[in-house]
Amino acid sequence: MLPQLEASIPPTIKVSILSDRTQTIRASVSDVQFTLLLSVALVVMVIFLFLRNFWATIIPAVTVPLSLVGTFAVLYELGYGLDNLSLMALTIAVGFVVDDAVVVIENVHRYLEEGLSPMEAAVKGAGEIGFTIVSITLSLIAVFIPLFLMGGYVGLLFREFAVTVSVSLVLSLVIALTLTPMMCSRLLRAEDPARHGRLYRLFEAGFDGLLGGYERSLKIALRHRFMTLMVMLGTIGVTGYLYVIIPKGFFPQQDTGMIIAIAEAAQSISFPAMEGRMEAVIGVIQKDPAVASVGSQIGATGTTTLNDGRLFIALKPKTERSASADQVIGRLRQQLGKLQGVTVYMQAAQDITIGARVSRTQYQYSLVDADAGELNHWAPLFLDKIKGVPGITDVASDQANAGPLLDIAVNRDAASRYGILPQTIDNTLGDAFGQRIVSTMFTALNQYHVVLEVQPQFQTGPQALSQLYVNTPNGEQVPMRALVDNVTKVAPIIVNHQGQFPSVTLSFNLQPGVSIGDAVAAIHQIEQHLGKPASLATSFQGNANAFISSLSSEPILVAAALVVIYIILGVLYESFVHPITILSTLPSAGIGALFMLMIFHYDLSVIALIGIILLIGIVKKNGIMLVDFALDAERNRGMTPEESIYRACVLRFRPILMTTMAALLGGVPLMLGTGAGSEIRQPLGYSIVGGLLLSQVLTLYTTPVVYLYLDRLGGAISSLQARLKRTREPPSANTRQDDKADRTFVQPLAGE
Repeated sequence: MLPQLEASIPPTIKVSILSDRTQTIRASVSDVQFTLLLSVALVVMVIFLFLRNFWATIIPAVTVPLSLVGTFAVLYELGYGLDNLSLMALTIAVGFVVDDAVVVIENVHRYLEEGLSPMEAAVKGAGEIGFTIVSITLSLIAVFIPLFLMGGYVGLLFREFAVTVSVSLVLSLVIALTLTPMMCSRLLRAEDPARHGRLYRLFEAGFDGLLGGYERSLKIALRHRFMTLMVMLGTIGVTGYLYVIIPKGFFPQQDTGMIIAIAEAAQSISFPAMEGRMEAVIGVIQKDPAVASVGSQIGATGTTTLNDGRLFIALKPKTERSASADQVIGRLRQQLGKLQGVTVYMQAAQDITIGARVSRTQYQYSLVDADAGELNHWAPLFLDKIKGVPGITDVASDQANAGPLLDIAVNRDAASRYGILPQTIDNTLGDAFGQRIVSTMFTALNQYHVVLEVQPQFQTGPQALSQLYVNTPNGEQVPMRALVDNVTKVAPIIVNHQGQFPSVTLSFNLQPGVSIGDAVAAIHQIEQHLGKPASLATSFQGNANAFISSLSSEPILVAAALVVIYIILGVLYESFVHPITILSTLPSAGIGALFMLMIFHYDLSVIALIGIILLIGIVKKNGIMLVDFALDAERNRGMTPEESIYRACVLRFRPILMTTMAALLGGVPLMLGTGAGSEIRQPLGYSIVGGLLLSQVLTLYTTPVVYLYLDRLGGAISSLQARLKRTREPPSANTRQDDKADRTFVQPLAGE
């Protein structure tokens, strides 16, 4: 539309684009698309390195495009689009959707090596592993319950994320149970190890050595079961401790290429003086090499006043500048601090911002009181205390109660002596200083207002009254000074309201490395220390308020997910204890994720929490594969619990390692991404990679030990239930006779 607009305005007016947010949006979407393709490539590479067979690699690789394309269809029907969140969900899903197919192929390949035909191996392998795959997928979808139930804006944002991953998982399950076995029966063949090359044998020898080392260390862990169990219980305590001490955040700070600034001057400033201040500010900003353009405005727009000016600073693309948005803000803060008579508050614009309140800085804290005097007393006290909190910077207030007020009272006695009515004095003052529209001139293309006022040089202060005259009925001119009494006072230039009550909003930024959770805790301590009255209500607004809401609901939602997973696994396995064995794998994932976030100085943000929720599903998969095989070996092959769980660990070592590596490498591009918008995806990658690195090692040893302890507990519970059942049943005559005979036989033995 820009050429059309330019054609309809005078040629002396030049129109240019100040900033184009679509450029950063397109760059961000392009970067996450590249991340998605890189994840696909890494996952396929993992499959090939483990299976080292062309067709065995192609079969699970086919699952990825089919699952993604099928997900596109469902998203289209639901009215969702491809954006940063849905593409990020698809990137994560790449590491998941191949898991089912990989487990099927590995099981079929094992039967091929035992001498079965491809068709027999496909039927037997898929049938044996089908229940396990259903268990894995259903329980994995259950971990998204916190995202489905999360309320507010955050819940609306990430519901699409949860739906995207869940749909891809369901499609991968269907593909793994239908297409994958069919392709295995047609394409896989038993291979002669002698025909393989040196590289194949080298990789196979490496894996055999890794498996041999695991078997030896597993035997040691099983011999020292109590110590291994204590390690598992210790991970629960360490996870809780890390959750308490890790800094809590809302969303990662992004570099979107836009900085929003508010310039604040004295409340008594005039428009021309404010215009000069803004020109000085713009001159400093334009000298920065990272700045592309600056737009500004002055005056009452929404909640801003004449002494406030807003600036929109568009930065150059990330590839053309060496500094991030936060670094540019720090650089500009030093230069703008040298200007006299104006203070500039800056914040980097974010893709996700909760709340539409205009404030000088990023986070808002509001004070509300029905008594304006009490509010004006307490607001400065809170402002001074918050300024003294370490890590909080750019503290500002929207309280504007120090504006100059010229209070004019009509001297009715003097006015009546001249025959002048008070209304005439009011009209004269309004015409002189009120900028009253007295006429409108219409032309062919426009209309122009005729505004009545005195010359600007006569509007600069109270002395203007001495140069203003009022006409009497007989045509004489009387100076305004002779008709009024005036005094200069201090008064608010704006009174903000929240919920129909007067309010003051204090806003602040955070220094690098400081979390919003720490700032919220410090401000709550200030509330307790000052001892505010009960009539003064305080609350966080915007992103800070959304952070508090999400933080309070996180433990409840995660607990709800664990309960639902336990119920699903209990129904699938018809057991009360073995779902606990599977859930015992989760604390190790939490330790790894929290450690990784703390090492690389990331907060436990909403994005990182989603990574931990995903870890619940990924890590639990290891326990499902082990428990499912062990239970089958006990029931159908007559193995003891020790033999069955040991055999399960050895035979499931390859698929567990393979699927874990696929999910881990699927998260590496998110962790290491540096493109546009990558800041919001990095905590997700770090939490997934860190959790999988540690949990992969621990769960392979702790899960079999927990299985044995809980199997013994389950046996004791079953024996107790049977004994209680026998005691409740009334004995028959035959039973009483048999019991008497038994007692006659047993008593001598007891005497011996």
